[in-house]
Amino acid sequence: MPTAVPERSAGLPEDAPRSVRTAPTGRPRELPRGTTRAAASVGALAVCQAALMIGLGFLITGPARHLWPMTAEDGVNRGLERLRTSTLTTLSSIGSELGNTGTVIGVTLAACLALILIPRLPWWRQASFLALSVALQSLVFLVVTIAVERQRPDVHRLDGSLPTSSYTSGHTGAATAVYGGLAVLVLSRIRSPWRRVPAALLFLLPVVVGVCRLYRGMHHPTDVAGGVINGALSLLVVGHALLRDGRVSAPAALPEVPEAARAERLPGRVAVVVNPTTVDESARDELRRVLAQHGHREPVFLETTAADPGGGQAARALDEGAALVVVCGGDGTVRAAADRLAGSGVPLAVVPFGTGNLLARNLGLPLTPAEALDAALGGAPRVIDLARIEGDGLPATHFAVMSGVGLDAAMMTYAEEHDRAKALLGWPAYVLAAPKAMRGPRMGLSVRLDGGQPLRRTARMVLVGNTGELQGGLRLIPDARPDDGVLDLLILDPQGPGGWLRTVSALLLHRKRDGEEGDGQPEFRTFRRAEFTFDAPEPREIDGDPVGTGLRLAVEVVPGALTVLVPNRES
Repeated sequence: MPTAVPERSAGLPEDAPRSVRTAPTGRPRELPRGTTRAAASVGALAVCQAALMIGLGFLITGPARHLWPMTAEDGVNRGLERLRTSTLTTLSSIGSELGNTGTVIGVTLAACLALILIPRLPWWRQASFLALSVALQSLVFLVVTIAVERQRPDVHRLDGSLPTSSYTSGHTGAATAVYGGLAVLVLSRIRSPWRRVPAALLFLLPVVVGVCRLYRGMHHPTDVAGGVINGALSLLVVGHALLRDGRVSAPAALPEVPEAARAERLPGRVAVVVNPTTVDESARDELRRVLAQHGHREPVFLETTAADPGGGQAARALDEGAALVVVCGGDGTVRAAADRLAGSGVPLAVVPFGTGNLLARNLGLPLTPAEALDAALGGAPRVIDLARIEGDGLPATHFAVMSGVGLDAAMMTYAEEHDRAKALLGWPAYVLAAPKAMRGPRMGLSVRLDGGQPLRRTARMVLVGNTGELQGGLRLIPDARPDDGVLDLLILDPQGPGGWLRTVSALLLHRKRDGEEGDGQPEFRTFRRAEFTFDAPEPREIDGDPVGTGLRLAVEVVPGALTVLVPNRES
């Protein structure tokens, strides 16, 4: 029988009574925040887009076919046929190839991989925008060519063609989606005043493709115009869902810090904790600019060191009377600072400069540093829980996100041993370390939850979470919330390839069970205090930082320990 676990609260005060429940079964699980809304928006607008394109096709081939400019199209195609030369034909072949299916797919894949792997922080939203725009254009193109029948121009065609309608131009539509999408990203993500030059060249490429398709006798001018419209609408539809909002929604129902305390604390001295190896002078200037916009004009920058990744700097900020501490770094730096800020009431603003930045993600902050700081300062203070952890060889400390034993800790240890791969790839370096980590043996352990009877388990990984969201919006622990006064336990023990497939499926679909042992499915539990004893020394990690091997761990929640600045939900 499963043990009793504390009932979750929605922002209840620390001394409020809590009821007792068992782990729920059969409840539908939420998708990552904003996924359902974005999918519904894209789906509804895509239907409208397809209907509009089909309507234009029926108009061109029906009532308007005897009207100008449709009556002049044949003359345009014949005129271009008369202009053909060997040089122009060769150039048109190259230009047409820019919109070919293989080229478009290759450019899209290369661009998406670059957006994910090259920046310090992966641009998942921008990569999704580009890939979905190209995919939506292709889908609408197929629907339109089935619904609208139009013969190709009555001229000698230089290319072979599939038995599809001339309306719309698929080459031009695909080129508009991929190169126009890249131009949008250049204008929105690059700060150089010269960004308009590459953006203009990218916008010009669909025009080049369209002209080449006309020259080669493959489409009427209105077919090319339809392709441009289809590609542009695809960018607008997907961009509306993914790019209109630079951040995910902030956590709901976090308890407010009293307004009097907010007014007393926020004005005054601001300390900015930075890692000098990742936050250069230009980044500091950008942070100063954002702080000045919010009335903080003389921030004090405190640099971390290899021996002190943020805790000492946060303690110094408190000693010097800081009313706000801004921490620029990854989860390890944020954890070290939060450990010292716990219980102080001084607000913490998280600015992501690290590999995982899971706390920033779970607080609903953008992952671009300046945008994250602006969103935090424009938001409001909230109080969240921390977890206090200690064990053999591990002094007591706090963490804000997750702590793990076994597979995840081994992955992070292997990734730390290859600094160059981690610096180049970012968090995907952890994934590359997974095969080596998975070759390790399963571990045996006993866990005692809230003073109950010890539970005997075997596992590949044991994870304690104060928050539940990972990169890409994946909620590894669906119910974990940083403000509910409890912590969440996940035990994974897949066996063989089939077991891993079932485990991954259960995690992606947010399926939970009631804690029965032995079926290899993910086991979820909720607790206030847990004590772990392992049969052999196991690798451990706290908020992404390996902390060595050990035989024991004790973890307990500290409700409302930390004040953080989070974006307003309506912003």
